Amino acid sequence: MIHLSGISVVHGDRVLFSKADLLVRRGDRIGLVGPNGAGKSTVFRLITGQEKPDSGSITMDPGVDLGYFSQETGEMQGGSLFETLIRGAGRVSQVARELTDLENRMADPEGFSEKDMDRYGELQEEFLNLDGYNLETKAETILTGLGFSRNRWDEPVESFSGGWKMRIALGQILLQNPTVLLMDEPTNHLDLESIVWLESWLNTFDGTIVMTSHDREFMTRLCSRTVEIAQGTITTYSGDYDFYLTERQIRREQLEATFKRQQAMLAKEEEFIARFAARASHAAQVQSRIKTIEKIDRVELPPDPKTMKIRFAPVQRSGDQVVVLENLEKSWPQEDGSRLQVFGGISATIARGDKIALTGINGAGKSTLLKVISGQTEPSSGVVTLGGSVEMGYFSQYSSDLLEPGNTILEEVQHRLPLATIGSIKSILGAFQFSGDDSEKKISVLSGGEKSRVMLACMLARPVNFLVLDEPTNHLDIESREVLLEALQEFDGTLILVSHDRYFLTRIANRVFEIDRGTMSVFEGDYPYYQEKTAALSR
Repeated sequence: MIHLSGISVVHGDRVLFSKADLLVRRGDRIGLVGPNGAGKSTVFRLITGQEKPDSGSITMDPGVDLGYFSQETGEMQGGSLFETLIRGAGRVSQVARELTDLENRMADPEGFSEKDMDRYGELQEEFLNLDGYNLETKAETILTGLGFSRNRWDEPVESFSGGWKMRIALGQILLQNPTVLLMDEPTNHLDLESIVWLESWLNTFDGTIVMTSHDREFMTRLCSRTVEIAQGTITTYSGDYDFYLTERQIRREQLEATFKRQQAMLAKEEEFIARFAARASHAAQVQSRIKTIEKIDRVELPPDPKTMKIRFAPVQRSGDQVVVLENLEKSWPQEDGSRLQVFGGISATIARGDKIALTGINGAGKSTLLKVISGQTEPSSGVVTLGGSVEMGYFSQYSSDLLEPGNTILEEVQHRLPLATIGSIKSILGAFQFSGDDSEKKISVLSGGEKSRVMLACMLARPVNFLVLDEPTNHLDIESREVLLEALQEFDGTLILVSHDRYFLTRIANRVFEIDRGTMSVFEGDYPYYQEKTAALSR
């Protein structure tokens, strides 16, 4: 269906690909994996023709219709949310517009020719084949699934934030219904409910999917093949992400064994050459072995993909009751003088050792509750009581705004951890993929994800025994999420967190607090227990 053959791509002095191959077959569901900067997005640009390879070829079967969702939405203006979604649906929306133009011209019979009538018939047939008569119904389903409330569908598209515009762009691609879906991090700006809906939608999609995602569970549930992009090569694995991890380790062990055997053989040959090089009686044998060595295709070991671990600083034991919430209520003042209630009547106790997942639909008040618990904002009524010897660390999606732009990464962490050694700071930064010269980058040039990793590194190195985390996995790739997950699993303090990563929540939470319609329910079990209970309640 799509074949990249012998592809080589060089950016400056960096070789992204060297004679790499990738075959996308009809019906494939491929997850692209690999470190940041390895070339995953470049693969998408090569397939769409936005970038040309330095050498090699790209072939595509006739009739392939590509739909590409990237992290660059472009300009969105001139129309309502609903109109913008329809307008971006590709060929079906173009046909709809042309049909409308022709229908308007029909009002003037003298200006409507037989040629126009023939064209109208052709367009009607194409519109029917594209399922255009269900276009608006599909648009409504997609907007609802992506979390847009119906009262916002008529709002001008310019009024939506960047994150919501990303959802609009994703909706346009879904509405297009192409034969091949290329998706670069489709879950980045989605909450958990929208991710679950998107997963369900893609499971019914009968085309081909090639995607990247930092959400391990999302990718594992959808992708039956995994393609690793790393060290200038493209390697295909015939299984999901879990299979890929196991198979990659097996292949590496086999490669290491081959490498050791070759090194032993080379050492033996080189020893023979060195011993008998000066003897005329062995000259022919020496020359023969030199030629043999020169022809050998040397086995090279790529860098070990294992990431470093975070070691928490020893923390003081807190009291048995870490936080007590008593009849909490929070409301925000409105322009008309009224108050909008976010939640009310919330009472609960967070005990030492709890690892709590705070869940709820987008806008339910999860972040607001974490701000109240951490003292970032006062409750409108009710009381939050911290237990004895509680040392709190708070992280939100906006914590990185507190970083000093003029500092390097190393200077920023040193400033926040004045008692830490350079070695320990570099180990922490290495765990979050800031190694070598990366630690000398200025904060001002970092991406949003890089700033988040800096803040997490600072917070996790402090001796706190109660962590309040609001979307700590946002912008982190799978490897960084694994590092953070392992650190939090070993953390012997208490934590409450919001995350849309189900894999993460499943492996860390032992209790679940759910905010729904202004009240909070407590589930005394892990995240799968919570999913089972809520699924039963919804039936």
